[in-house]
Amino acid sequence: MNRAKLNFVRSPLEQLTNTTITINFSILETLLPKCINFKQFGQIVSQIIVTGFIKDTHAASRIVEYSTGYSYVHIDYCRRIFNHIEFPNVFTWNTMMKAYVKRNRPHDAILLYKTMLQNNEFADNHTYPRLVQACALRAMEFEGREFHNHAIKVGFENDVYVCNTLINMYAVCKNLGDARRLFDESLDRDSVSWNSILAGYIQIGNIKEAKLIYDQMPERNAITTNSMIAFLGRCGRVSEAYHLFTQILDKELVSWTAMISCYENNGMHEEALKLFVQMRAKGIAVDEVVMVTVLSACAKSTATQTGEFAHALVIRAGFESYVNLQNVLIHMYSSCGNLVSAQKLFDLSCYLDQVSWNSMLSCYFRCGEVEKANALFDAMPEKDVVSWSAMISGYVQLGSFLETLDLFQEMLLQDVKPDETTLVSVISACTHLSALDQGRWLHAYLKKYGFKENVILYTTLIDMYMKCGCVENAMDVFSGMEEKGVSTWNAVILGLAMNGQVARSLEIFQAMKRNQIIPNEVTFVAVLGACRHMGLVDEGRSYFDSMTKEYNIEPNVKHYGCMVDLLGRAGQLKEAENLINSMPMAPDVATWGALLGACRKHGDNEMGERVGRKLIELQPDHDGFHVLLSNIYASKGDWHDVMEIRGTMTHQGVVKTPGCSMIEANGAVHEFFAGDRSHPQMEEIEAMLAEMAKRLKMLGYAPEMCEVFFDIDEEEKESVLFRHSEKLALAFGLFATKPPMPIRIMKNLRICGDCHEAAKLISIAFYREIVIRDRHRFHHFKDGSCSCMGYW
Repeated sequence: MNRAKLNFVRSPLEQLTNTTITINFSILETLLPKCINFKQFGQIVSQIIVTGFIKDTHAASRIVEYSTGYSYVHIDYCRRIFNHIEFPNVFTWNTMMKAYVKRNRPHDAILLYKTMLQNNEFADNHTYPRLVQACALRAMEFEGREFHNHAIKVGFENDVYVCNTLINMYAVCKNLGDARRLFDESLDRDSVSWNSILAGYIQIGNIKEAKLIYDQMPERNAITTNSMIAFLGRCGRVSEAYHLFTQILDKELVSWTAMISCYENNGMHEEALKLFVQMRAKGIAVDEVVMVTVLSACAKSTATQTGEFAHALVIRAGFESYVNLQNVLIHMYSSCGNLVSAQKLFDLSCYLDQVSWNSMLSCYFRCGEVEKANALFDAMPEKDVVSWSAMISGYVQLGSFLETLDLFQEMLLQDVKPDETTLVSVISACTHLSALDQGRWLHAYLKKYGFKENVILYTTLIDMYMKCGCVENAMDVFSGMEEKGVSTWNAVILGLAMNGQVARSLEIFQAMKRNQIIPNEVTFVAVLGACRHMGLVDEGRSYFDSMTKEYNIEPNVKHYGCMVDLLGRAGQLKEAENLINSMPMAPDVATWGALLGACRKHGDNEMGERVGRKLIELQPDHDGFHVLLSNIYASKGDWHDVMEIRGTMTHQGVVKTPGCSMIEANGAVHEFFAGDRSHPQMEEIEAMLAEMAKRLKMLGYAPEMCEVFFDIDEEEKESVLFRHSEKLALAFGLFATKPPMPIRIMKNLRICGDCHEAAKLISIAFYREIVIRDRHRFHHFKDGSCSCMGYW
């Protein structure tokens, strides 16, 4: 044994002293475990190098092994020690490779192997697993295959350790063909072999093969079963996951957590909380992971009492200072509308991270505290894309669409790149404002910056184009999408129907079925809506019946509402009322409202009065029902009842929603209200209104006085009609936009018959295409005709 002298330390390894003793392997083994920092370790290394003890191969291997195991020793320092060894053995080479893999430096491990070969050293059955693991870290299949060939050449192809790491490497690289071939050819499979191939199938989402492997496993431990439970949960196979869960005899916390997470991730929040209660009844202690899942379930199900109980449990377990738990607690309280508790948690937190600030920001918006949200946003020490997205989506949820676009512009000026969530919100704001120019700019932005195809994002883009009346742009986006979700098909079916292309809408529904996309409840709302827009009563009945017969979908109140509206618009009022009375659930006010509108349209005053009175009882604060009933009375000259309805509205504080029309011109959105005179370009608008009246009279236009139910003279009625919001917007659009660009207007209420007739004639008089979107559908006016064909 080579011996050297080492300066001992006064206080173990604190500093070297002048006292020297002879060092041997036993003393080295005693000193190395006592190192608690790099300084102490460095003193030992310096001494063994200076004394030459490093030349002892066995001792050198131990010092390298210890160095790679200490987190405070940098990997490059370990390599410097390794380089001092004159004759490293294969164990030392393997130790250094293992350290590179452990420290996430796979390329250095591979370079070390090349150096090893250059030094004519021979690898063993521990060398190749290290190298294959290095390849798995970066999914380097080509290099991994080379090491596979090396292992075969030196006779290690049947070594279980080598084989298992190769199976894992191929699986990580998603080459399950070679992984499975190795697994099937392996002569000595152990639990690692089975778990490696199972993990591969789980990674690529092949549930069929994963289940086959799991069922064939000779031994299954809790870790394996928990992995399958989590995987089945991700695939939405909750009942199968629960079946596996019940087969675990001695369930530990990880098993309970896997099943609770399975329920929570599949929207089964109540089931998740019930299972958590069962877990606690078994006396299973909680950890941070399960409490995050439970609190998330409380937030999504607004289970306030359970959330408070879980909060108390977090405090008793000593987790209250964990920042991720604080964040989910803030989210839980804000989801339950408890702003006070969320604020208290935020204010008393000792450590706030970016998620904390963002959670509180979302909380303020969720509770309608816009001013507090703005103040918090301004006070944030750092704003990331999530912060901006929370503000933007908050404004969209509150209906502040113009503010949304302003905030988005500010975000871009701050050089913050939006993500898909942000863009979905901004495109939604453009949709509500009919801001087509800005919507098109956003579409170009997606292309320019190479945003990957996202079903939700591109479906929102389709919806925007459809609701701006740009059908072909929407269809171009739809055709270019490789992956289309059911929501994508729904958006196209509904959008085409809204734009008067009912036949094309129903063709898309048939194409959806041919592509084996299963329709859902929303699909049938869109399909029945298409029939409603063109009065296809027989077709609507057929689709309505097919819901239960072909797709096992029970119609909900929206489907019944569509059918009532379809029948009512077609004048089949009695059948519509009978359908309401036969509904298996209580009809909502929208369904009764559809019947009331049909009574008004077809002049059935007796039924209209009865339904109108019922609706006012059901929803006394709804202005539209009061107005419809008032119009029914006015249409037959019953001014006493008209005044009674208006008196009731005044007494109950019900204010009629004013007609509002919006139009985009030169990148700005302009709003007009009925009788509005506040626009800065009012003088030009008045001049255009006069020109419109002049040209319309030349074409034989006569105002439809029945649209004005005031007890006033005919001349005043004509004046009122000509200052409807859509006519003001139309006058502005005629001089603010240039042909051949269509004039696009969005109105918050149903377009009246007089404005509809006027728009048809204006499209002739001014040679312009006009697109008006009201609260029900689109009207494309061109050459004196409308896409609705008079059916709206």
